[in-house]
Amino acid sequence: MIVKADLHIHTTYSDGRPSPSEVVLYAVYKNLHVISITDHDTFAGSIIAKRYAEKLSSQVLVIPGIEVRTDHGDILVYCSNEVNLPRVLDKLIEKAHAENCLVVPAHPFDITRLGIGDVIFDYKEWDAIEVWNASSTKGANYRAIEAAKVLGKPGLANSDAHILDELGSAFTIIEVDEVDLENVLNAVRKGRVRPVFGARPFRVLLRRVAWSIEKLVRR
Repeated sequence: MIVKADLHIHTTYSDGRPSPSEVVLYAVYKNLHVISITDHDTFAGSIIAKRYAEKLSSQVLVIPGIEVRTDHGDILVYCSNEVNLPRVLDKLIEKAHAENCLVVPAHPFDITRLGIGDVIFDYKEWDAIEVWNASSTKGANYRAIEAAKVLGKPGLANSDAHILDELGSAFTIIEVDEVDLENVLNAVRKGRVRPVFGARPFRVLLRRVAWSIEKLVRR
């Protein structure tokens, strides 16, 4: 079975505009089968979205996720449930794997958005690499693609959506036996994935910029 997944999304629980429930509903509209809300340093948004999707009996599987700001940069972690994770990268990888979670460098060569850069080559324990982030530059994404090839790791493509219109602007095709959490996580581990590159339309980019300005004004 082939499913479409967007595994890097933000909500009101960090710096995103939509609520977790709005993301779930829009994912249905965008024909996404699997999503992960990866708010900064909290699982809260993804846990609430997961409960909402289950209550709604929607066609969308929500994987508990988080984007952790480590001592080297941003790391995506996908788990079966909420896990207390350290901020030191070595310890985060160890704890995440002990909890059967996936560890994925987020936009690794987007330095302006705190990717880990060449530190990516210091570790062999990555479960996959975000090789295409719809909010990053093509240059940063191409470097991530090359890093995944060098390290022999599966590549994921994600939107890094902060507003609803960005959802699914890049996504990953995942081959699974069944659409459930463990099957999806295992499929990523085994490399049964294909990143689909995409970019935000200009009008969506303008809306994202408007949201960024609005956040600054609110502060």
